[in-house]
Amino acid sequence: MNLIYNALSDLQKNNQSAALCTVTKSEGSTPRHVGSKMLVYADGKFIGTVGGGDLENRVIKAALQTLDDGKAQTLFYTMADPARGDPGVCGGQVEVFVEPIFPPPTLVVIGAGHVGKAVVHLAKWLGFRVVVSDDRKEFCNPESTPGADEYYPVEMGKLAESMKITKQTYLVITSRGSKVDVDGLPSLLKSEAVYIGVIGSKRRWSVTAKALKEKGVKEELINKVRSPMGIELQAETPEEIAVSIMAEVLMVKDGGSGKAMKD
Repeated sequence: MNLIYNALSDLQKNNQSAALCTVTKSEGSTPRHVGSKMLVYADGKFIGTVGGGDLENRVIKAALQTLDDGKAQTLFYTMADPARGDPGVCGGQVEVFVEPIFPPPTLVVIGAGHVGKAVVHLAKWLGFRVVVSDDRKEFCNPESTPGADEYYPVEMGKLAESMKITKQTYLVITSRGSKVDVDGLPSLLKSEAVYIGVIGSKRRWSVTAKALKEKGVKEELINKVRSPMGIELQAETPEEIAVSIMAEVLMVKDGGSGKAMKD
């Protein structure tokens, strides 16, 4: 059991995901007692056990599903007759609770200008793990843009090679122009990022989208982008714009509607 607890601690340190599977009910003859645990990683590897055999295989499959959709689930099994689909012949019944364990969501600010710095500050305060990327090294460091957890002074187009972008990653692109976006977006659009927002006016995005199409980027990938990003607040200052952007990020993360609460 200590191995499981140590592994849970390591998840946070290493920014990893896993599903914790716990036997919550056991009646009659079953392979493992209540409280038995197994930790399943996204690659299918696991530590601990909830009983072995077909029962364990089924729980591992459910754990991978939980990591994919982010939804906890309770599994019930009767272990009496494999001929009717039971995962064993022990004779008892077992219940297993499977819960996904994710690290804090990662918000990547690409472009460390005035707005980017304001987004870094606000995102960190909101509990995100924050990454800053800018091809200008003088902007991409703790002295110039304080508060981030990691810094990647690379071109936008090379960022996906430098860091792991997952379904828990939010990309906030506060770059300095359409040309930078056209050069850098194609590789990011192929990533698993749950949110890709690009700063700028509708006209700027129209120009960028057209250039991406001419570059051969598929329309379904281009449609993943939210631009202009943010919630309409008539924001002007970098700090106000950061609030607008993070409001949209939170809406996507938590499944909000963006409507006024009174409505």
